[in-house]
Amino acid sequence: MQFVARDGERREIARLTASAAAGRGGAVVVAGEAGIGKSALLDTAVGALDGWEVLRAAGTEFEQDLLYAVLHQLCAPVMGHRGALPAVQRTALEAVFGLGEQTSPDPLTVGLAVLGLLAEAARNKPVCCVVDDAQWIDEASRQVLVFVARRVAAERVALVFAARDASAVPGVADLPRLPLGGLHDEAARSVLGAVTHTGLDAEVVDRILAEACGNPLALLEFAHDAGPFGVPRLRRPRASLVHALEEQFVHRWAQLPAGIRPLVVLAAAEPVGDLALLRRAAALIDLDPGDLAVAEDAGLLALGPRLRFRHPLVRSAVYASATPGTRRRVHGALAEATDPETDLDRRAWHRAHAVVDADEDVAAELERSADRARLRGGFAAAAAFMERAGQLTPATDRQGERLLAAARLRLQAGAPCAARALVARTERRLKDAGRAEARLLRARVDFQLAHSPQATSTLIDIAAELPPDQARETYLEAFASIMYNDNHPGLLKELGAHIRERAPQRAPARPVDLLLHALLDQIMLPVERAVPTMRDAVTACRAATSSSDTGPWRMNLVCQLVIDLRDDEMLEEMSDRQVEVARRQGALSTLPQALRYQAITRVSLGRFDAAAASLAEARAVDEAAGTAPLLGAELVLVGFRGDIDRYRELQRQLGHGGRPFETVGEHYARAVLHNGLGNYEAALDAALAAQRRHQAGSYSIWAGYTELVEAAVRAGRGDEATEALRHLEALARANPVPWAVAEWLQARALLGHEEDCEALYREAIDRFARTRVRVLYARARLTYGEWLRREHRRAEARVELRAAHDMLSAMGARGFAERAARELQATGEQPRRDGEDPLGRLTAQERLIAGKVAAGATSKEVAAMLFLSPRTIDAHLRNVYRKLGISSRRQLRDTPL
Repeated sequence: MQFVARDGERREIARLTASAAAGRGGAVVVAGEAGIGKSALLDTAVGALDGWEVLRAAGTEFEQDLLYAVLHQLCAPVMGHRGALPAVQRTALEAVFGLGEQTSPDPLTVGLAVLGLLAEAARNKPVCCVVDDAQWIDEASRQVLVFVARRVAAERVALVFAARDASAVPGVADLPRLPLGGLHDEAARSVLGAVTHTGLDAEVVDRILAEACGNPLALLEFAHDAGPFGVPRLRRPRASLVHALEEQFVHRWAQLPAGIRPLVVLAAAEPVGDLALLRRAAALIDLDPGDLAVAEDAGLLALGPRLRFRHPLVRSAVYASATPGTRRRVHGALAEATDPETDLDRRAWHRAHAVVDADEDVAAELERSADRARLRGGFAAAAAFMERAGQLTPATDRQGERLLAAARLRLQAGAPCAARALVARTERRLKDAGRAEARLLRARVDFQLAHSPQATSTLIDIAAELPPDQARETYLEAFASIMYNDNHPGLLKELGAHIRERAPQRAPARPVDLLLHALLDQIMLPVERAVPTMRDAVTACRAATSSSDTGPWRMNLVCQLVIDLRDDEMLEEMSDRQVEVARRQGALSTLPQALRYQAITRVSLGRFDAAAASLAEARAVDEAAGTAPLLGAELVLVGFRGDIDRYRELQRQLGHGGRPFETVGEHYARAVLHNGLGNYEAALDAALAAQRRHQAGSYSIWAGYTELVEAAVRAGRGDEATEALRHLEALARANPVPWAVAEWLQARALLGHEEDCEALYREAIDRFARTRVRVLYARARLTYGEWLRREHRRAEARVELRAAHDMLSAMGARGFAERAARELQATGEQPRRDGEDPLGRLTAQERLIAGKVAAGATSKEVAAMLFLSPRTIDAHLRNVYRKLGISSRRQLRDTPL
């Protein structure tokens, strides 16, 4: 039948493919109700593509829980290109397709591998990926395809999805949409005219048009089903057009001979359309596969290289109308006919639908499928397999264990509500130890849903029922989860007391035990008593980082301890190492926070641009994963840069969109920002708020005490710095490293209570000069220069202020640099004004890419780091060359970045 109407929609798809052919790829979602013509539009659009690689796949209701089912359909024809991918991507892709070791590839790595695979295929000819019935895509495939769709702007790749309700498909809902409505009256009449060989009475035509509402499938079905007198057999009022079409298909199926109907149900239960498999299964239950031709003549399906139903509604309507006994019979035949060597998981799934009662053999096979899915990174598929395994387990206690495992997998798959419902169903089936595990899991679900102190408190209460080692790890997880966002003063100290009572220190202590007690000591004990435990924890965890199973999220906590201990050498080492560990382990869920600690370290070192590059990479990972980024580290960078507009923009984002408020980082960053800008009252307010938190038993970054002293002195409220000075002294005496001693000396000099302030300033500068914290060294020279100017020693002041201004300007600490400039002007000297920095014309992402390329990384390596394609990296590099007035990577390596 000739395709009619939809000219505008066909032009939109043609524009997309023409753009992709020119190297500007993109994606679109064709959206509309069942039967509206989505598949026909895609067939017509794809049929017009000449010289393209067309890859097709379709979601099916029955395979939504099979891992990467749609991705297998789509990518199988181009898997030969995987040899050109980086090793880590190739390994991930082979694991997903069952071609290599069953590793646990991260979904983002799989997404990047598929992007690379399509890009490699597109080197020969443009690639068009067509995914029909996207509402039924399995979760793992959906995540990968959405990832790819967002990153093909520089590729010769077009993706076209078709979905009934695109807004209900996560990720797909955010892609450009091409809605399909009903055909207008003239086009609808053309459809009827094309399919009816004899004229229909005008009244009948009008009735069909009214019933079909412009839906092409409904027009065809109602015309086909017209009675001998030209009146459609519309049997009863319908709730919807879809239900009406289902009735039509069921009625047509019911008219088939009794021996053929089960054969159509068999085909409906095998969504791949593998005719060889269908023939084997049919023979097992004494059906003749040749009878499928009768169903084809009835307009229910089409035979070819693969069996295809006329429409997904046919498949679902026939399957739902079959008796339970028939469905079990055909699933049993399909399970027996499926090759266990090549399709073990699909065989297990069919077996699960073939049994009527609990069956341990089937349950065990499903559990093995769940384990395979988990190893391949498919937590949603693993959860579905494990849940069905639990339902089919005869022994009550074993059933509870499997359902609890399914709940854990649901939580890991990002479905906390489903996990909670499973836990509720499971608890009564478990014995005492299992019930404790169930309560712990429910507490973790509640915390993930609410991120509330109450949920954390419950988590700590339940941990007391666990074995000691597991309990300590749970305590550490719970305590760390609200350490930075405790908005209930005193709660953290109270929780710490509970943990200390239930998990006293033991010998020998593991690194995780030392880390837990170091954090507890930091909150609950005076500085001088907390420092030894903190140092022991850092030393033990540093040694443990060489282990392959060291968790990067714990290393974040170690970095925080090192910051508070003022050990600059250890800080740089640990912050870089945790990024390295996260990359090596493929722990992309923890890599963003590792990069943020690296950024904070680089701020301390005065490497603001490098810090911005770390934050840009963290945002790239967050964007790829679809998670809301934490903002504390960026607030700190913006505070040191003195960018109040950006600071206010970030502050407005805190606490919104599911983000925690990040109180600790906000207080510290606000104090730094306003000290740099000279708004000392505002800086003091922020620093005092942080101090009050600490005094009440909540965590506060110890570096904030230095900011408090400076703000208090400049605001003329030096008496409010007493507690801060006491803290700095205790830290310097307990841990006399150069950074800690320098801060104490500088605080004493600022307060001016001692006779020889100049000696204190000079010694503080000397101590800072022995460290790597260049930003604090520059600020120490600034404060000394300010003191010299107030002592009317202008010539000496100029030396310090000029040095401070030059260092702070070079770092990008604009607020503090401008403060130094004002002081220099007060001495009668104009600060040096540099020409425009050409690097300032680069975007954050361009600067990040330029820095990595200048360091020797290839486009492919940078693409893998930033979850982009190599062509996208090359496009950014062309912009970099243009803005910097260079033309090669060699010149870029010679450019100071």
